[in-house]
Amino acid sequence: MTQLPLRAQLASALGRSAATLSRMTGRGDGSVIGGRVGLMLEPDLLRKLARDRKLALVSATNGKTTTTRLITSALLELGEVATNAFGANMPAGHVSALSQHKGAPYGVLEVDEKYLPEVLDTTGAGVVCLMNLSRDQMDRAAEIWLLAQKWRRALSGRPTHVIANCDDPLVTWGASTAAQVTWVAGGQRWKEDSWCCPECGGPLDRKDADWACRECTFHRPEPHWVLDDDAVLDPRGQRWLLDIQLPGLANRSNAVMALAVAETFGLPVDRALPRLREVTSVAGRYTTVQRDGRHARLLLAKNPAGWLEAFDVSDPRQPIILSVNAQGPDGRDTSWLWDVDYRILRGRPVFVTGERRLDLALRLDVADVPFALCESFSEALAMQPPGPVDVIANYTAFQQIRSEFGRAV
Repeated sequence: MTQLPLRAQLASALGRSAATLSRMTGRGDGSVIGGRVGLMLEPDLLRKLARDRKLALVSATNGKTTTTRLITSALLELGEVATNAFGANMPAGHVSALSQHKGAPYGVLEVDEKYLPEVLDTTGAGVVCLMNLSRDQMDRAAEIWLLAQKWRRALSGRPTHVIANCDDPLVTWGASTAAQVTWVAGGQRWKEDSWCCPECGGPLDRKDADWACRECTFHRPEPHWVLDDDAVLDPRGQRWLLDIQLPGLANRSNAVMALAVAETFGLPVDRALPRLREVTSVAGRYTTVQRDGRHARLLLAKNPAGWLEAFDVSDPRQPIILSVNAQGPDGRDTSWLWDVDYRILRGRPVFVTGERRLDLALRLDVADVPFALCESFSEALAMQPPGPVDVIANYTAFQQIRSEFGRAV
């Protein structure tokens, strides 16, 4: 790789020192502060750190962190990979990740949906992976149609190779201006945000996985990769059993996207897939933590689509703890709780906690789901009998729970 200019070297080194100090003092994992320090000293540091690397950017409403981890695991077969493993998905996090692995020839960066155009312009990444778009943090990111439009503009006229989920109409529209697109039929369980055509506003007709606009020519592209339950069909028609350790349909979709990205880096399925099967937990997601004979499995859900997937993974035979906050990273508005169908929890022992537990309690009451209201996660866990319990929490609630257990990963 090309040697960094002296100013960039100094900014990168001081950023790494700040990150190390943050970890040593217990203030955080250093994945943001290091990048902020570096960017203060050299505002163009991200561009300089990205130069000469083969980069993939991963963006979506849900599944970014997991898919980034899966792609990274696969590309380690080729060499060292720089990545923001803990979800610091804005430019400061990207600077920190690339600084920590300054000699890595490959980079896989999770990117916040809103920041994708800026990060793509700055890094010139050769590969972009786009998976899904649904309502999330409306107070910060605005309407998802606007995000898809920003993606279209950012990709237009660039040589970037896009890997995109053609089952999501908004993603398809956002990706369709790219010079080269590999379409993946990764599935779309949450359809409530894509019943209208983003091209003309007309109604979308859906039949099974297929979709098409009734009033214009916008339609689902022919996929190159297809998720078929627990297997994937590659572009040559060969069927591969996924057999990954991460649970649920959403993670099998993430795995197919990861395999498609890996192939753009020249890594065939037979070499990438075994690497994907080694991943058992992602930044605490799906981890089981233990306390006094209780085995709590941690699941993250940040928006209606994420809750749908969490319910799919959750075991209906077990009690469940739900925790909701509304801090800045979560989005201050909790009205999205009314878009989640909580009736699936009827018949299970349900325990509600978190800073916005009363908002969630009202929603469950309207859904006729009995629950116990708890002041804290520790209280909710203490109310469980010995044995397994599922925990579903949104972002900051999830991080608080992780912190109670030493941020288990």
